[in-house]
Amino acid sequence: MSTREFNFDGLVGPSHNYAGLSFGNVASFNNVKSASNPKQAALQGLAKMRALAARGFAQGMLPPQARPNFRLLRSLGFTGSDAEVLARAYKESPVLLASAYSASSMWTANAATVSPSRDTADGKVHFTPANLNNKLHRSHEHVQSGRALRAIFHDERHFAVHEALPSTPAFGDEGAANHTRLCRDHGADAVELFVYGRVEFDPAAPAPVRYPARQTLEASEAVARLHGLQEARTVYVQQNPAVIDQGVFHNDVIAVGNANVLFYHEQAFADEQGTLLKLRQALDGVGAELAPIRVATGQVAVADAVQSYLFNSQLLSKPDGKMALVIPRECEENAAVAKYLQGLVASGGPVDELVHFDLRQSMRNGGGPACLRLRVALTDQEAAAMHQGVIMTEALYHTLVAWVDRHYRDQLAPQDLADPALAIEIAAALEELERLLGLPGLYDLG
Repeated sequence: MSTREFNFDGLVGPSHNYAGLSFGNVASFNNVKSASNPKQAALQGLAKMRALAARGFAQGMLPPQARPNFRLLRSLGFTGSDAEVLARAYKESPVLLASAYSASSMWTANAATVSPSRDTADGKVHFTPANLNNKLHRSHEHVQSGRALRAIFHDERHFAVHEALPSTPAFGDEGAANHTRLCRDHGADAVELFVYGRVEFDPAAPAPVRYPARQTLEASEAVARLHGLQEARTVYVQQNPAVIDQGVFHNDVIAVGNANVLFYHEQAFADEQGTLLKLRQALDGVGAELAPIRVATGQVAVADAVQSYLFNSQLLSKPDGKMALVIPRECEENAAVAKYLQGLVASGGPVDELVHFDLRQSMRNGGGPACLRLRVALTDQEAAAMHQGVIMTEALYHTLVAWVDRHYRDQLAPQDLADPALAIEIAAALEELERLLGLPGLYDLG
């Protein structure tokens, strides 16, 4: 039975806005309080999904979450009618209102960590929604993420969706943004690589000093236990604290892997040579050979990698055995990155094609192509068992474009979050989306 890797991209929500809530994410901070364009953001994301599906890549989508989160606002002491809650929150604490309106669930690389059935003890595909407890605006996402994953991957004969880890600093979990699966091919035995930023229970362990390390070793180990992974096929390595302090808030901003290829910056890991040695030894046990693509600082500085999101790209396996690198337009606009990529494609190595997309709206908020997708390797039987209404087809694309045109604003400024009409518009949009996707009850809109 064959296995394919599905990429589930997040559909950008109607409340897409630039609130600058993510300390440590340079792009997010740089665009704080500027006006966003939710309609354009959603259409850019849909265009990417459509194009990759048309190329024959297995492509799905994950729906946006309900916003604003009135439960969050009421739990923080804002009372009265919905309109009164919004008005008071905007007056007394605009940052809390922005947190309740956050559309960051579009970055589904943070929705969960996924282990394919080939890797797990019980032969099921395992999902653990990320608690994202480092940031208030993301810390409440795991409830709806788990709900959506259970609705889509509902057949318990094939799928297991866990609860998020305890929401404490010791178990800070940011999902697949710090996780990579390396193997000969998607259906083969694999090594699962977990990258952490700090160790909670070892105060002497190195850690960044300027920006927070969001993923802990303890969280990574807990997810591996929940998924029933084999110790010999699981590798834990530490992200370089110095690059976290340069704005590399997740490993997928400085490294990306696919099949047996690891595309990474020389400063990505605290111990580069130790990381490669561990991976080679583990991959040898599954009959695969690591193919590293190392980018030296002299070729691309960390600042250029962060500005362009060179590594927040998608590596996709093509039928001819080569790989395409899906990158944002910003990579073309950075001279050092553009020069490096020209050489990469001409080198005769695994990557022989660049696929560019305009994701400007997402990029300005701190998320590139890799942030927008959750990778799920599925056998033919598992793919048939999941909910089919979220698989990207030409018909679904046109349906969703029309839906976006009906419901999304083309400009959203910070003061618009206080408008009660916005909350009503979003609720109506999501109620219709449930019907379009064939997922009744996906949202609690009561």
